[in-house]
Amino acid sequence: MRSAVVVGAGLGGLAVAGALARSGWRVTLLERADRVRPETTAVVLWPNGVRALRALGLGAGLDAIATPLPDGGVRRPDGHWLVQPRPTPAERMPVVVHREDLHDALIAGLGDQVELRTGVTVRTVRAAPGERPAVGDGRHTVEADLVVAADGTDSEIRRQLAPETAVVSSGCAAWRAVIPWYRAPQLPDDQPVHGETLGAGYRFVAASLGDRGTAGASRRGGIYWVATAAGAPRPEPPETQLALLKRWYAGWPAPIATLLDATDPAEVVQQEIRELRPLPRSYGFPAGPGGVVLLGDAAHAMPPHLGQGACLAFEDAATLSALLRESRLPDAVAAYDRLRRPRAATMVRQTRRMSAVLQTRGRLALRARDAALGTISPRLRNTAATAAASWHPPA
Repeated sequence: MRSAVVVGAGLGGLAVAGALARSGWRVTLLERADRVRPETTAVVLWPNGVRALRALGLGAGLDAIATPLPDGGVRRPDGHWLVQPRPTPAERMPVVVHREDLHDALIAGLGDQVELRTGVTVRTVRAAPGERPAVGDGRHTVEADLVVAADGTDSEIRRQLAPETAVVSSGCAAWRAVIPWYRAPQLPDDQPVHGETLGAGYRFVAASLGDRGTAGASRRGGIYWVATAAGAPRPEPPETQLALLKRWYAGWPAPIATLLDATDPAEVVQQEIRELRPLPRSYGFPAGPGGVVLLGDAAHAMPPHLGQGACLAFEDAATLSALLRESRLPDAVAAYDRLRRPRAATMVRQTRRMSAVLQTRGRLALRARDAALGTISPRLRNTAATAAASWHPPA
């Protein structure tokens, strides 16, 4: 039986560990934290992410927890429409999923062939040509035919194997929260939840997690919002951070103020937005009978402006799983690198273009951006949507 070590029990790590186990691999999943738990927020999955989950055999579970996310358009802080809402073809429409629901589906997909070890901080990696791949925590070493580094933006495995890559700030921070249905405000018909509002270095996006009353054993409902602001993360306690958000977004179009007022400070998750520059020169490192591969944010951490972080991680998992079924292990490692690096580079390039548009500041630059946004934003989004919709797992 072939063996794998997956480092990191985030969305990508859980997905690839379950996929390998269902293919007959013996999998050891190592997690730094003392227990595996998701953020109490949500995630947007574009068609490529949905297709990847279906390729991984998780489509049925996704259908029970996902909510379609129609185009809500883009407004200025004064309420003026920059981009009117547009109909979205079903094959290009993203879905929004509560992270806890998605986490539960991925945990259920692990089966009994995955050994989960928590509280393990990987400090060393071995990827020498004549030796089996291995990782260690300073006390114990775990060998396997394949090591999958899904240990996030601060990946220690990537740091050792791809030292040319650095983690840098994207110049902004994000705050996320889900207001559960039992506390969510009842909004009038002329205040749709879905939509995006864009100011000078500030952005607010909201989405509904299903209809009121749909929460149950397989779904957590509510209203999901994300606020992004230029600058560093705030050191203040959550209560103060939420008060700052209310001040920054005061006067913005409804229902932004209503949603912030309905949010409990304990529900707010702050995150510094960081990315990899440059991207690693390789995502696959042959070693012994197999090798080491980089997956998810460990390979291509990027700003979340196009919502492709989780989607690309699931693409990575589906691609690796398909290649391992059809190829010898060393060939699969090489093919994974050959397929994933150009794909990641394309999506990162598009995300950085959108990042430049969203972070425009200064009066004259803002006027120029707003005047052109009706053309620029749909074009960038359409390019990204086309790239997302066109991806298919390798045959």
